[in-house]
Amino acid sequence: MKKGWIIALTLLLIGIVGAFIWYSRLKSNAAAEGGPYDNTLKPRLEMSTIDIHNIDDDYIDMDVRMLIDNPLPVGFKASRLNYTVLMANTPIVEDKYEKAIEVKSGDSTYVTLPMRVMIKKLSTVLETLDKKGIDSTTYTVRSTFDLDVPILGNRTFSQTFEKRLPTFYIPKIKVEDIDFGKLGLKRTDVAAKVNIVNKNKFDFSFTDTRYTVSINGKEIAEGYQPEPIVIKKQATTPVVYPITIKPGQTLELLPKMLFDKKDTPFLVTMTSKLIDKSGSVMLNNSKFNTTIRGTLADFKKD
Repeated sequence: MKKGWIIALTLLLIGIVGAFIWYSRLKSNAAAEGGPYDNTLKPRLEMSTIDIHNIDDDYIDMDVRMLIDNPLPVGFKASRLNYTVLMANTPIVEDKYEKAIEVKSGDSTYVTLPMRVMIKKLSTVLETLDKKGIDSTTYTVRSTFDLDVPILGNRTFSQTFEKRLPTFYIPKIKVEDIDFGKLGLKRTDVAAKVNIVNKNKFDFSFTDTRYTVSINGKEIAEGYQPEPIVIKKQATTPVVYPITIKPGQTLELLPKMLFDKKDTPFLVTMTSKLIDKSGSVMLNNSKFNTTIRGTLADFKKD
């Protein structure tokens, strides 16, 4: 019996020593890689891509795809992920992801974090950077995982991801005019004249663009521009999007369109893909959706 305990204790010690050697090698490899994680052997968080779903008057809705890498000798499962996003050390998003996250030992997975950025808060940060002439800044994601089962006695673990990137200004889109051309019996050719303001120090393109036009709450037209349109850096690029209205869609709106422009609202929605000419992995091929509101009185007078 005593001999059996000695053998069991010896095997346990061998296992502990082996685990320590394995852990030390992983930690040394992490240190050799350098980067923001130094020699900390714990789950890592990295930003992958950004999809902008909608730009409204007060907020921007986007999804940020994050890579979670687990170099630990054990897997983990988290019931919630709390996260804060900072731009130039200023919080612009605080939210939580409440779906279960499970990552096996030595494996990785992606999670998509929904984020709503308030325009006022973002504009304050951008204006400060602009006044100081700063064209690049540090983007930070601070995260805390709530674990189902403790790891090394801890119910939570935190991770911070930082990356210095060019300051990104959200493109501003203004509808200058909607030219209805000649009203026909079968169809109406419409041109939406748009100005796209790009304050960034790099060109990008909008491609695969789809759009709709609504007047006084009624969707009257839609269109599609498959070809890429280059938006010049630090400039305003005028674009004309062709639209076709189906017959009968504008007849009942004509009196308001002609004589009550001030009180006749319009709504233009645009969905496109952003091609980043600077080669940014995070922004290139991102979805870009925006909504433009106003009244017909806002349009340019010829």
